[in-house]
Amino acid sequence: MTGGLFLTGWCVYLWLKPLPAPYSYQLVDEGSIARFKNLPLQSWPDLTISKYELRVDSVEKPIAIAYRAHKKEGQSVLISWENLVSEPIGEMGGDLSELSMIATDITKYVPRDAVLLAWWDTSRQLGLLSDRNTIFTSHLGQPLIAPSYWKERTDVIRTYERQFWGADGSPEEQKRFQQFVDALVSESSKGIAALRELVGSQEAYIVVHPADLYKLGLMRPDRFDVAFKDFPLTGNVHGLAGQVKAWMKENGYDTYTLQSLSEKVVRAYFLNESKNGKILLAQMLPLMNSTPVDFHALQLVHKHGGYWVYKVPAA
Repeated sequence: MTGGLFLTGWCVYLWLKPLPAPYSYQLVDEGSIARFKNLPLQSWPDLTISKYELRVDSVEKPIAIAYRAHKKEGQSVLISWENLVSEPIGEMGGDLSELSMIATDITKYVPRDAVLLAWWDTSRQLGLLSDRNTIFTSHLGQPLIAPSYWKERTDVIRTYERQFWGADGSPEEQKRFQQFVDALVSESSKGIAALRELVGSQEAYIVVHPADLYKLGLMRPDRFDVAFKDFPLTGNVHGLAGQVKAWMKENGYDTYTLQSLSEKVVRAYFLNESKNGKILLAQMLPLMNSTPVDFHALQLVHKHGGYWVYKVPAA
């Protein structure tokens, strides 16, 4: 009887006990930027870099590589993320060389007393590298990017990420970020007015990237449909365009934009804007049959790689 009660109690404990996070961050290297010659950050010698592998117990190799960077007594910022599996985990990833170049350009084209608007992760990166003020300074962790087979562990993943990266911002900062998201999914005039309201009378610039479309779609799925697919680069531009358009047509999307991931892979983001018309963010990025050069509601001041920089008009 005692054994039976123990077994029953243990089963109840296992049933009620939440599953652990499906992965862990493991520190594998740390030091000054001179130690990480593979990162295009040598222009920032005061950075300290920590390299982490994202590990899953049942998998022999890491599923992602993360680099955190900080200056003396400053916050640690995710500066680079490399997914090593087909489905995005944690972050969408991006080209660090493009980020470092746009940060350098911002120091040239954006006044020191101006304020930057961008997705919270881009804001933190540009704040670190360009020494410009940003509206978002905390690791807000939105949206949560995780594969569907980890859906049941969403809450524990959020808790683990919060423990690793630190507090996820004040309620005021979280509210401002939601306002920023709503501005990007609004029609252009309403969205731009909302951006101006966020920054008050300050001179302001906004930086956007194609990956923001996917993150925005996860947060506001009722406003527009978005998907992505990676395509190999074979040197045949016309063949790539044909593949992308064929996938778009087969899956019911009406436009797309591209992001270069490497010399071998390009990522296509597909949109279906038929729900509520064009959103502000879509007009700020190059889509099939449209270009930001023709969008005059915001002043385009610079572009490099996937990053587009606009000046927000005065109130």
